[in-house]
Amino acid sequence: MITDKTLSNVSRRALLTGGLATGFLLAFHLPLHAAGNEPEQKDATDGKFAPNAFIRIDDTGRTVLMMPQVEMGQGVYTSIAMILAEELDADWSKVEVQHAPPNDKLYANPVFGLQATGGSTSIRAWWKPLRSAGASARAMLVQAAAAQWQVDPASCTASKGEIVHAASGRKLGYGELALAAQSQTPPKDVPVKDPKDFVIIGQPLKRLDTPDKTNGKVVYGIDAILPNMKIAVIANCPVFGGKVGKVDNSAATKIPGVRKIVVLEDTVAVIGDHMWAAKKGLEALKIAWNEGPNARISTKDIWQDLRAASEKDGAVAKSVGDIAKGLASGDRFEASFELPFLAHASMEPINATVHVRPDACEIWTGTQIMTRVQSEAAKAAGLPVDKVIVNQHLLGGGFGRKLEPDMVVAAVKIAKQVDYPVKVIWTREEDIQHDVYRPVYRDQVTATVVDGKVSALKYKIAGSAVIARWLPPAFQKGVDIDAVDAAVDMPYDFPNFHVEYVRAEPPAVPTGFWRGVGPNNNVFAFECAMDELARKAGKDPVEFRRANLTKNPRMLAVLNLAAEKSGWGQPLPPRVARGVCVQPSFASFLATVVEAEIDDIGEIVLRRITSVVDTGIAVNPDTVKAQIEGGLIFGLTAALYGEITIERGRVQQSNFHDYRMMRINETPKIDVTVVKSGEAPGGIGEAGVNAGPPALRNAIYAATGVALRRLPIDRKLLAAGKKA
Repeated sequence: MITDKTLSNVSRRALLTGGLATGFLLAFHLPLHAAGNEPEQKDATDGKFAPNAFIRIDDTGRTVLMMPQVEMGQGVYTSIAMILAEELDADWSKVEVQHAPPNDKLYANPVFGLQATGGSTSIRAWWKPLRSAGASARAMLVQAAAAQWQVDPASCTASKGEIVHAASGRKLGYGELALAAQSQTPPKDVPVKDPKDFVIIGQPLKRLDTPDKTNGKVVYGIDAILPNMKIAVIANCPVFGGKVGKVDNSAATKIPGVRKIVVLEDTVAVIGDHMWAAKKGLEALKIAWNEGPNARISTKDIWQDLRAASEKDGAVAKSVGDIAKGLASGDRFEASFELPFLAHASMEPINATVHVRPDACEIWTGTQIMTRVQSEAAKAAGLPVDKVIVNQHLLGGGFGRKLEPDMVVAAVKIAKQVDYPVKVIWTREEDIQHDVYRPVYRDQVTATVVDGKVSALKYKIAGSAVIARWLPPAFQKGVDIDAVDAAVDMPYDFPNFHVEYVRAEPPAVPTGFWRGVGPNNNVFAFECAMDELARKAGKDPVEFRRANLTKNPRMLAVLNLAAEKSGWGQPLPPRVARGVCVQPSFASFLATVVEAEIDDIGEIVLRRITSVVDTGIAVNPDTVKAQIEGGLIFGLTAALYGEITIERGRVQQSNFHDYRMMRINETPKIDVTVVKSGEAPGGIGEAGVNAGPPALRNAIYAATGVALRRLPIDRKLLAAGKKA
């Protein structure tokens, strides 16, 4: 029997201090299964009040809330639990959360139609369904108590895990009502609470996962430990699309602890008793690769192709007014903005633990797409889907990388070669050099300014269509809805506005979602262009935006507050300036001001960041602030340093020494204000990522006059003082 204790029998803290200790997951129960012949993934509801897919209450009042989304550091487990607990009127001290099993029928994200976490959709997609689920369960508990007391249900109220009949002073806890409530008929169309009556939603509650993440008890996918488990490390062909040629394993097999060398079509894996044996065995292999035609591909070639493609007409995503007429008069502006490939570089490297048996396959991993992992693993194992069990773990970062099933598919193929469980780990080098990269983008802006306002703006995006591969039904009429996000719904009031999309796939390089997704490129291009247009119009950048936000009061309000809080317009020393960015991405409204200093050799010091966000009802304001802060650091890291380059079909970067992160001493004071709002919640996990780069670029523009139009920031241009 595999138990929670088995998986976490060595805590991180104990390991770091040289000792051994047992631990278990407190708030997060991880369902595990025996290594029997007939695995069957069940959601145990026996003896519990289980009114729907999300709520389980036992006779002690313990309330387990099933999480349809995955926790990868964004705080979503706490926020989703708050929504359910609010409408359920649960006792928060008795609330626990549990990973939902893979089940598209019960847990499909309403936005995607499958069980997936991404696109800052968790709260905004589940806001209504989860509130309804909680309210319905509360009504059933009320009905059960009213029936026992023989009173009108309308005379009963719920609060903190109890039903109260005020007239008689009687009360019953949810645990006492669990069995009786289970037999109640779920009522239809139960009204949810008025926001003014919220007691949990809107509170800055401490995250449920923080204590065990702090003390090392949390079990991530890479921590899974099973009886008789071995470790595998892999080498993928260094060239995109290349294959394995010949493998000389004579030296590797002599290394103590090496158990088996597995050769797949494009991958070689070494299985060992432990990580060190597997890693040393891999280093001892002599592998000849059939590199194939992609060995000639370089970043230079990819950019040349993309720039050529961007000159073609694209599919029209939106058109307002008469763009040709609008561009025919006024002060004309033309510019192109470019963003490079980026890797995800999650702190938890890619991994999956798999045990394949003749009639079953069990997987331990952290993934953003449970059901897709289950179905793709079934194909790789040659088994029916119902014979594949996926045990979900917390993710040590995802950022879109774990919206792909490739790491699990590879692990299944390796585990098929042996009869024991195998944990397959990508080294940091393999992780960075075999990622599914943020696409390269080229965005062209053509605009005219009349009387201090934008009269017309034509915008053309060229880049990969990730949606066409990942969710084909959403790719319609040649337009990738992700690639044009935050472009077709940009915040400004332009009388003539036109957006086109050109699909341009880089040869061989796999591309996918990266934190911030489509708005990454569009917010950058739009907001950089707005600063240049403001200068062309002779206007202050904030004043210029105000003049073009006449029909967007929520955006105008956060811009005004950000300008006030950042001290916009107050004098600064030479080569120090503020830059601004506004964006409406993920149904949230965010205004950000970055204050930066640029020295004579082009080095940049971030002095202060001010962000104001209207994300509608903030379920947990503390989480909103944390996500904006983290997103800003994530995005600014990319702006300052992020670029994946390719030479001879190979990714040139390999670890944090040449794909570096922003460091603690480089991170400035960040001031985040969350505006109180009664609107439906927006997405927040990715919004901050898109805010930092254009605001920083605009600060650089104000300080130096250099109009950078490409990331990462070219310090040589700043030092030389040349126009980009």
